[in-house]
Amino acid sequence: MQPIHVVEPTLEGYSGHCYSLVTSLCHALVNGPVELWSARGAQGMVFGAHVANHPMFRRRIRLIQTLLLYRRLLRSGAPIVVTTARRSDLLTLDLIADGPLPRNRVFLYFHWLRETPAKLRSFRKLARRQPHVVIFGTTATVVEFFKRCGFTNVYLLPYPAPPASGSDAPVAFRQLLYAGAARQDKGFSLIVDLVELLVRENDRMPIAVQVSADHYGKVDAKTRADIARLQAAGYAPLAVVSQTLTPQEYSALFTGSICLQPYDRDEFRDRVSGVTLDALSHACPVVATAGTWSANLIKSFGAGIELQSLDAASLLKAAREIQRDYAVFQAGARAAGKAQNRKSWAPLLELLPRAPTG
Repeated sequence: MQPIHVVEPTLEGYSGHCYSLVTSLCHALVNGPVELWSARGAQGMVFGAHVANHPMFRRRIRLIQTLLLYRRLLRSGAPIVVTTARRSDLLTLDLIADGPLPRNRVFLYFHWLRETPAKLRSFRKLARRQPHVVIFGTTATVVEFFKRCGFTNVYLLPYPAPPASGSDAPVAFRQLLYAGAARQDKGFSLIVDLVELLVRENDRMPIAVQVSADHYGKVDAKTRADIARLQAAGYAPLAVVSQTLTPQEYSALFTGSICLQPYDRDEFRDRVSGVTLDALSHACPVVATAGTWSANLIKSFGAGIELQSLDAASLLKAAREIQRDYAVFQAGARAAGKAQNRKSWAPLLELLPRAPTG
């Protein structure tokens, strides 16, 4: 049986969405051998006895490494699944392919994209040259874009959610939480504003704030200044989480928490949030920016509150509203987590040349 080659160059460790995404896929492919191609930071990570992990990607030479790897994998004849696909992946595959790629050989999973006229022209050209590539999108908007470009093998594959955790027993409110990478487009500055507001109001509401960098350890100057401002706030009930967490430690953050996600409305309008799915899988209510994918999800289950105004006072007001009726919002979050967990890798598994399922 040929292995399935899973390519995830941004898998550097346990932080971010990549670990849970790859773990989920490897579990779904448990009945067959998997060759995983990850970043060098994933050295020593284990995804199952059936998975051979090859930590190889370096950021500075990733494009060259990707080209050489794709050339090798195409010659092998085995299926290739790119779990976080970008236009560069399709451009590289087209560059090295001797004509159209074979049917049901290359599977690209696009999580989101920013549509521009240049991208539209580029993808239309690629659709004519590579009619057999299989494309998956996390949302209907992503799927519709690729269909407009002329791709015919395009399918909706909602972002696989982690399994619901723990029992259905209510858990008392414990803290506010900002989880994931400290980034400006994720409203990190507003979180620091909130902590400073809590100081001014002489509040005692506990809050935990992750200050993780992105996949490659990058933190921009504005965010570095915000982290310094956070640490200088002098708020006693603040827990700054700067160390790398194990999956178990990361999961524990959500128990009894209210997850704060004041994300940029334009950037996350149709962009799936792994943090939202992590929160809901732990029955953790969410405060999300109105008009984002996350807000639309929590609204349908009563799993949190939409934030209309992006300012510290509005964020605190929403958090206090959830705290006052925490059991109700927690039940909504639990229902949302269970509903999302029913979604799976089935659209991909059904198209693989041999479709192992777990």
